[in-house]
Amino acid sequence: MRSLPLIIAISGASGAIYGIELLKALKTAGVETHLVISKTAQITIAHETEYSLPEVQKLAGHFYSNADMAAPISSGSFKTMGMIIAPCSMRSLAEIATGCTTTLLTRAADVILKERRRLVLMPRETPLHSIHLRNMLTLSDMGAIIAPPLPAFYSKPKSLDDIVKHTIGRVLDLFDIEHELVKRWEGIPVGA
Repeated sequence: MRSLPLIIAISGASGAIYGIELLKALKTAGVETHLVISKTAQITIAHETEYSLPEVQKLAGHFYSNADMAAPISSGSFKTMGMIIAPCSMRSLAEIATGCTTTLLTRAADVILKERRRLVLMPRETPLHSIHLRNMLTLSDMGAIIAPPLPAFYSKPKSLDDIVKHTIGRVLDLFDIEHELVKRWEGIPVGA
């Protein structure tokens, strides 16, 4: 039996590499992906990475314009295993939390919530003020998983790439997708 597809969204927050590495990992795992990228994320991709927009689009099985409100991912009848927004801007997070969606990215997330599917948000902002925190709590109360891209140091990362891949691996764990991106915690040896 073929697994359900996964929606990937890249919003305009800093950290577009998280979405790109996520697409690469899912392609390696053989997971069908449906991608939407916000207009601001297109600028962030060009500024923060060596990837062109067409290169990022080719990493996905399907790509939709953020203005395409008639795309398959805008409907609850389109079955998916869920959605990951990597990174998730505070604007996107606020639209999803209030149910006032203006783009395909936020509409698709709203659909995932109403259909009770898994929604994982990787908010990339610091510091956070009370409205950010309230919006995150609202979404968590509705069943979304808030997974900020925070580094784990027990894996002793040697590069930024190590940190990004470990974070992506932990997000893939939330969907039980097999990968080799995470150095698993094995405890502290006795006598250390």
